[in-house]
Amino acid sequence: MSEIVLSAETTRETGTRSSRRLRREARVPAVVYGLSQDPVSIDVDWPDLRRALTTDAGVNAVIHLEFGGAKQMSIVKDIQRHPVRRDVIHVDFLRIDPKQDVTVDVPIVMVGEAKEVSDADGMVDQNLFSLTVNAAPDSIPNELEIDISDLVIGDSKRVGDIALPAGVTTDVDVEETVAVGMITRSTLEAMAADEAAEEEAAELEEGAEASDGEDGEGGEGGDADEAADSE
Repeated sequence: MSEIVLSAETTRETGTRSSRRLRREARVPAVVYGLSQDPVSIDVDWPDLRRALTTDAGVNAVIHLEFGGAKQMSIVKDIQRHPVRRDVIHVDFLRIDPKQDVTVDVPIVMVGEAKEVSDADGMVDQNLFSLTVNAAPDSIPNELEIDISDLVIGDSKRVGDIALPAGVTTDVDVEETVAVGMITRSTLEAMAADEAAEEEAAELEEGAEASDGEDGEGGEGGDADEAADSE
């Protein structure tokens, strides 16, 4: 993958009014910090930032910020959005060292078909959608796959079932649940309705058998009385 370079300006004034003016000019205020260096207030071009964050690496892309006559390797640590419009209003960049691992959240993607679950009219409920991992900047995975092909109803897939790429580690508990095979509510309701219908049918059958038994007993008594009268 080619190097992502993002030009930045360091001449901006801080404050709400300045930030609003920048956004009207299609620029995004930001800050870059880390590696025991002083934080620097910068601003970047919004179209360029959008392109940088929409590669296969997503928000975990390694971005080379270019300002002050030099490049600084960084990753996006935080993105602030407008609460209504969802526009990006501020970005935090973290300086990184290519020789040191970074900690990032990587999306989890389920692969395969849980046939036994679908055959039972169930569903696979994903509980964990990203995993915090440690990796070298050039080894950050775009996504992590977990195979659900052998998942059955009542079974689950855990963090320990994710095959991490070489050099990638996680401090998350390996027993934490990622996905569960479960019966859907509609299927449970249908099963409950079937059980209720079966119970009702069984009760009706028992009632009919009891009625037949009573009729039979009455008939035998009548024959005996007739025999006694004839004597």
